[in-house]
Amino acid sequence: MSIIKLLDDFSSEKLTTKSSSRREMFNTLGSFGKKAAAAAVPFGLATNSASASTMFFDHEGPLGLALVLEYLEAEFYMKALESGVLAPDSRAEKVYMQISKHEDAHVAFLMEALGDDAPAKPTFDFTAGGAFDPFNEGGIGQETAYAQLLALAQAFEDTGVRAYKGQAPNLMGTPYLEPALQIHSVEARHASEIRRIRGLKGWITGSMRGDGMPEATQAVYDGEENVTQGGVNLVTDLTYADEIVGDLTAAVTQAFDEPITGETAQAIAGLFIVSDE
Repeated sequence: MSIIKLLDDFSSEKLTTKSSSRREMFNTLGSFGKKAAAAAVPFGLATNSASASTMFFDHEGPLGLALVLEYLEAEFYMKALESGVLAPDSRAEKVYMQISKHEDAHVAFLMEALGDDAPAKPTFDFTAGGAFDPFNEGGIGQETAYAQLLALAQAFEDTGVRAYKGQAPNLMGTPYLEPALQIHSVEARHASEIRRIRGLKGWITGSMRGDGMPEATQAVYDGEENVTQGGVNLVTDLTYADEIVGDLTAAVTQAFDEPITGETAQAIAGLFIVSDE
């Protein structure tokens, strides 16, 4: 069953009700459901039929994945700026303008690095089959569209941060590890900036998505609750733990970002890629 069919049971009634409060609208976004996440359509990163599990041998696989994610982000920010949803001269518009330039630079670098092996740009559907209207093309209303625009940006950036980290080991011994890490740190800055515009902290706490994030984006945050690094449980195994004021577990999860696999990154991005099926 395609992602489009599975999204048919998502009701947008509350999203189009003008009287809905921002919190009510956030809660409606959160009802998107796990079925949509499970229905993500994996996308190809090469022209052959190799499976995702066999593609990540050298730099072409990791950089191909990165390029598709950068394609997605670059087009998203471009359309956001063209949509009129962002208030002119607002902080959000200025941030989106700058991030858009960064994403365009990332795309240019990765296309040059991959050359003839660069995957073609997919066709993106930022409504995820009608579940969202971030550019207010369907008349959902400026306030609701704006909230969706920020929530989707956060999900895309948080995905990028974890995906670059997950592919770093596959770039060991290639000349592309350093530039990939350079992009990774900038993606993290993007994520933090978007979170702060949304009124959130700049870091991820546990596996919590944050206020107003669709449940379908849970895969972006799964695993972030980890408190063991290098074989050391930083909550129970350190002598200074008793001296920490406040929630130590939350602080430890904030202190370390976790990687995600290429397959997970594909599934998340696949929600916004038009399937040929």
